[in-house]
Formats: sequence, structure tokens, C-alpha cells
Amino acid sequence: MAALLAHNARSSADIVLVGGGHAHVAVLADWTSRGVPGRGRAVLLTPEPALRYSGMVPGWLAGQHGEADGLVDLAALAARAGVELVPGRCAALDPERRVVTTAGGREIAFTIASFDTGGEGQGRTLVGDDPRLIEVRPIGAFVESLAALRACGRDLSRIVVAGGGAGGVELAFGLRNLAGASPRPKVTLATGKAGLLPGFAQGVQERAARALARQGIAVIAGDARFAGGALTAGGASLEPADMVIAATGSAAPGWVRASGIACDAAGFLAVDAHQRSVSHPHILAAGDVAARTDRPLAHAGVHAVFAGPVLAANLRAMSAGKSPRAAYRPRPRSLYLMNTGDGSAILSYGPISAEGRWVLALKHRIDKAWIARYAALAVKA
Repeated sequence: MAALLAHNARSSADIVLVGGGHAHVAVLADWTSRGVPGRGRAVLLTPEPALRYSGMVPGWLAGQHGEADGLVDLAALAARAGVELVPGRCAALDPERRVVTTAGGREIAFTIASFDTGGEGQGRTLVGDDPRLIEVRPIGAFVESLAALRACGRDLSRIVVAGGGAGGVELAFGLRNLAGASPRPKVTLATGKAGLLPGFAQGVQERAARALARQGIAVIAGDARFAGGALTAGGASLEPADMVIAATGSAAPGWVRASGIACDAAGFLAVDAHQRSVSHPHILAAGDVAARTDRPLAHAGVHAVFAGPVLAANLRAMSAGKSPRAAYRPRPRSLYLMNTGDGSAILSYGPISAEGRWVLALKHRIDKAWIARYAALAVKA
């Protein structure tokens, strides 16, 4: 287990990794093989000792994976890399003083910092406040909440998923095929006014629509809203509903804008092609907390995964007093594999779409290989 920082009010490190997201896992992997840049003191600040890989959650819902199958052991990786693990969540950043403050009030001073904290759920802002609402973000808390509800025997026979993006669609499929549920839950997908899978090719949208209809998942092209304790979308009632899943995208953490660091109009930390802050060059960021200023880039896990090696290379350069040179240049098209929960999956690659059991087999192979790579690093002698 990585050594824990003493519970003093202030400490310091050469490099602080804030958040244990998909990009920072790649940084830790680099450090296990090549050492911490500059051989200085490095800290990982993260609220959880393990990363929940979001791509495997729909498969877990449908009984295709165990609950622990999609976890990356951050604590073990940190220990292997020689990084001190600090349990906690970032609550504030002072980019001028180079200090991160945790939710518990501890200050960590740094020379260089990298942020991969993810965004925040915005379901209560967009859908409304109700005891039945569960935020998808953070994904680890979502899995724990759902597992706890099922363990206590909560009736989950009628579920509404709010959000028609790839994440909401996959969750709707996974919940419709919820492992061990008899009868299977009735699921309604409220896509929002943008409709089903906005931004995807028409062929992908049509395949998804057919699969949803085949499985008896109702689709409403409207924004889900709570009003007077009742849930509606597009003028139609969605009641009764035992649980409402908010897959409504990512909001920027409030501490980003409050810090005074450059951010975009939505409050995400503004970075260039090197994943470096456009206002404070000693700070890097990737994943949902960041927004590229040189090009529009969707908040998707695939981009965080590919940005990880860029962060690792640039942290090494910056620790040596050099300017970062590595850049994340997203491919013109991204591969998406959407699990339909029934033993099949839908492939999306630009204008190309496909569907079948072979697509799900490909998805499982890619997901398990990603997890296995870091599991092997964590236990390597």
C-alpha cells in the first residue's frame, strides 16, 4: 500500500496528480516502468483507492462481468510507482500559489500539477431534485448506490434513464437486462430534445432505435423533468418510476472557475493541444475536467484514455525544465462499441455501423485487455 501523507495541515510535492481517472492511470503506468520524473516526491490525490472503468458498467448490469472486474487498483499502482496516496477530493485550487486544497481542508503545495478528476453530475440541475434520482457521475458512486439499493430489496421494476447519448443508451440496455431481476425492469429512455444518439451516424441511430424497440424499451424524445414530485418528458407522464438515472452529461466542478485559472464558457479547465493550461503552464489537465481550446472535443472516456500517455510525456519534460512537446491529436473518427445487454453490441465508426455478437466479443476483448494491462503492472515484482 502506498504510504499515506501524515495528517498535517500542509504538505508539498514536486508533482501532484489530482484525481485517479483514466488518463492518470497511464501516467502511473509510465512511472512504474521509468520512475517518477526527476526522482522527486509525487502525490496522487484521489477519493477512491480504485478506478471504476465506465466502459464495463453496462456489462456488469447485464451480468456479463462481476462487480470487481472493471476496477483498476490505484493504490497498488501508486505503490509500484513510488507515489504517495492521499485519500481525498479536490475542493479548491490556487494556481498562483500552487496549492491544492482537499475537501478535508488539507493543503498540498506543488511545483507541477495534473488534473484528471472528471466532471460532476448535473442531473439535479437539469432534471430536478427527487429522492429517486441517481447521478451516473461519479461512476463508482453510481455502481455502489445501485448495488446497495438492490441489496436492501428496493423495488426497481420501473426505471427511467434521462439522457440519449451513448452512456444513457447503454445504461438503458443494461438495466433492461439487469442480472438476477425477475421480472426484468421496465425501462423508459428520455433522450432529451436532441433525440437518440445525437452526433452519431444515421445508421447507428437506426440500429439503436430498432434494438430499443425489440427489447421493449420506451423512447421519449423530450427532457425529463421533476415538477411537483412527478416526472414528465415531452408533455407525457413518466410515472410511476422507482428509480431515475441521470445520464445527462458532465458539468464542470465549481472549484475550476473559482480558482481563477482559464476555463471555457461552461467552466471546464481550458487546455491546449499539449493538455496544458492556457493560463498557467505548470498545470496540465485531461478527461472531463478539461476543455480543449484548439478544437472541440467531446467529453468521452476514449479521449481521456488516449490523452494519458501525452500527460506522462509532458510531465517528464516539464520536470526536466523543458517545454511539453507531446500533443494529443484525436483521430478524425472514434470507435464506439455500445453493449445492448442481450449478448450483442452496436459498432459506430464515423459513418460505419455494424451490430452482432461479434461486436460484443470485440468490446469485451478490448475492455478486458485494458484492465489486465494495469492489473499486471500493479502486481509486478
